[in-house]
Amino acid sequence: MTSLTPHAAQIATDLAADQKSAEVTDWAARIGWLVGLVLFIALVYWLMREGWKWRGTLQGDLPELPAVPEEPGDARLSMSGRYHGSTTAGQWLDRIVAHGLGTRSRAELSLTDAGLDVVRPGAADFFVPRAQLREARLDKGIAGKVLTEGGLLVVTWEHGGKLIDSGFRSDHAAEHTEWVDTLNHMIDKSNDTEGAR
Repeated sequence: MTSLTPHAAQIATDLAADQKSAEVTDWAARIGWLVGLVLFIALVYWLMREGWKWRGTLQGDLPELPAVPEEPGDARLSMSGRYHGSTTAGQWLDRIVAHGLGTRSRAELSLTDAGLDVVRPGAADFFVPRAQLREARLDKGIAGKVLTEGGLLVVTWEHGGKLIDSGFRSDHAAEHTEWVDTLNHMIDKSNDTEGAR
């Protein structure tokens, strides 16, 4: 067995010491970065909230939504699912937030002879009178929500001189086609009745 020279032994000892010592953490710098990151995220959320409120202010000319009539009639169709939002018709990124229409939520839809009743737990309910319904179609997206082709029921309606698209997704997507057919038939029948007057 060979013995190490004193110089070689010192080098071996220094290498072993270097491997065992850990770098000291600069906690002040890490905490500073963390606080800066939290403040940046808070600023972004505050700006988003202010933008949402500003959009609601810009849409302040939209009148109050109609109330559900006392006698809406029997439900032709009903559906449980999600309400994904409303936009200006044909402009699927121009979200409408006035009167709570921008709030995504669960929804219970009922189609009666009086119109479309949308009950939303935790958000404002709304009602679309039959005379204001314009079209129903299957689509794939609305205001930041993109689904598979035909995965969204979009109902176009008129309110305050403005055409609005509202997007719904049933818990059972197979119901969408029946809703489109029934709504469009009901709208065509209403248009024929108005044209005969």
